[in-house]
Amino acid sequence: MPEASAVLGIAIVAFGMALTPGPNMIYLVSRTLSQGTLAGFVSLCGTALGFAIYMTAANLGLAVVFTLVPWLYTIIRIAGALYLLYLAWTVLRGSAGLFEPAQIPRDSKRRLFGMGLATNLLNPKAVILYAALIPQFIDPARGNVVVQGFVLGGVQIAASIVVNSAFILSAGSIALLLQRRPRWAVWQRRVVGGALAGIGIHLLLDSHAPVSAGAAS
Repeated sequence: MPEASAVLGIAIVAFGMALTPGPNMIYLVSRTLSQGTLAGFVSLCGTALGFAIYMTAANLGLAVVFTLVPWLYTIIRIAGALYLLYLAWTVLRGSAGLFEPAQIPRDSKRRLFGMGLATNLLNPKAVILYAALIPQFIDPARGNVVVQGFVLGGVQIAASIVVNSAFILSAGSIALLLQRRPRWAVWQRRVVGGALAGIGIHLLLDSHAPVSAGAAS
């Protein structure tokens, strides 16, 4: 089992990353505002499965694969960065902000789940978490590294679910508040767009390769 400090460290990192605007948050909030709370939670189940897939792959050697084939990690990193920059551009150019209702076609629960899964599998923050950050908290001296990986990954998934559930439950209230205060909505778009652009630029400029589970130990 991992040390308590490692569990706490991952929890802090996970909460921080979940609170940072990204593809998951944008998708979950947009679906909640357009189709209701149930649609938001169905989509959240899809994103949670995406994290579980990354967690399993990481424990089966995903970080090692990225270390041995660095260009594969580079492609995923650049693709994710460009996606974040595109999202930033759509927000900053004046389209609907994160908590501003938009006209989105209604989707079935199956499609909501599938889109939530796809959004997270293409989320660069998920790749960074499982290919670079979590392995650094694994200590072989504490026992089976695979078990530690699943425990720490479970903590990250739980933190993400808690944060995103809060956004889903409060999306309607925040949207109503922004409708009553239009200038807040403008600044909300600028903050979200700026945060997305900052993360995207950081990913483009970051040339570090992910740390393998073995190297991290």
